[in-house]
Amino acid sequence: MRIDLTDQYLRTLTPPDDGRLEVADAKRAGLTLRVYSSGRRVWMYEKRVKGGAKRKHTFGEYPKPVSLAQARAMAQEIAAEASRGFDRVKAAETDRLAEEASEASKVTVATAIERYDALHLKPNLKTATERRRQLEQTLQPFLNRSIAELTQIQLQGRIDQKANEGRVIRANRIKAALSAFTKWAWRRGYIETDIGARLSMAAKEKPRDVVLSVEQVRRIWEATQDMGAIWGPLFRLLIITAQRRGDIGGLLWSEVKEDRLEISGARTKNSKPHIVHLSDPARAELAALPREHDIVFTTTGRTPVSGFGKAKARLDVMLGDDFPSWRLHDLRTAFATQMAESGESEAVVDRILNHVTSVSAASAVARVYNRAEQLPQRARALDRWGSLLTARDENVVCFRPK
Repeated sequence: MRIDLTDQYLRTLTPPDDGRLEVADAKRAGLTLRVYSSGRRVWMYEKRVKGGAKRKHTFGEYPKPVSLAQARAMAQEIAAEASRGFDRVKAAETDRLAEEASEASKVTVATAIERYDALHLKPNLKTATERRRQLEQTLQPFLNRSIAELTQIQLQGRIDQKANEGRVIRANRIKAALSAFTKWAWRRGYIETDIGARLSMAAKEKPRDVVLSVEQVRRIWEATQDMGAIWGPLFRLLIITAQRRGDIGGLLWSEVKEDRLEISGARTKNSKPHIVHLSDPARAELAALPREHDIVFTTTGRTPVSGFGKAKARLDVMLGDDFPSWRLHDLRTAFATQMAESGESEAVVDRILNHVTSVSAASAVARVYNRAEQLPQRARALDRWGSLLTARDENVVCFRPK
């Protein structure tokens, strides 16, 4: 029902007990005052655009800031625009999108990486510093450009360039980093489409079948004696503890106990605290290191040492051309292989390496057993591994647990 609205009539309206009450203006078709149970009174106006859709407009509350006279004037203005085919709602949306596009164009690649690091990497990824450095190095030619100008061709070019240098695995890691970054940027509205969604890998990776022998691991151990005061002990601890590069490289003195490492879950790959038994050779390495900062391996006192790639390349030169190609992760594989050949249980090896159970649907008994710490068995295995690597006798016999 339409009523020739007046201020006197509107002031006498009683709010409903619940829901809302609507009164339509007979003088200006489409103009309605909504009265809510809370007492709020809001002007609404509905008008079809010539050749287009019917649009709803909200003017504000009555009597302030929008009086009856003001509401009718605003409705008359919109009606005139609609009769000419002008869609105020669509125009506002267009302006909003244009403003967002303009804001996005002001965001440089460097700024986007910085925000990505702060909002996504640091809260979710333990290797945040490494991932940010990877992105900055890969996108270095574009850092000062608008992120909205990045193209799939440019990103693929960076991946292919790394692959052409013979670093296929590294190229695949770059692809993964770029895809994750552009997906985040797209969801944030910095780019119109996810330009990294269809990036191609440099090549399909094949499972590695490199297994270093005990003799080869011992040869690496000996070569590290000439690696200096930081890299030598660091590499030897990686060997003797069979732990991940990040766990040992970022080791803190507060995590070093008398006979074990107690690595915080904030630093481990699976986010779980991890105990690592320290064999005699491992304790000897740590005892020889200075305790000037809480970070064990550092050159600045503020951050863990970096440059594993260069240090590994220097070690390769020292090992000679006759030594097979290997990676730091192969040290863990060598340990696991030796343990398996020596009869150690998979559960003990997994606990030492800080792996989660490899069985997709373990039995109830297996799940309980795999949660056990098995610290004595782990200590025995690492003690024997240390003895095996550091024994003077070149013909050391592989052990079997009792």
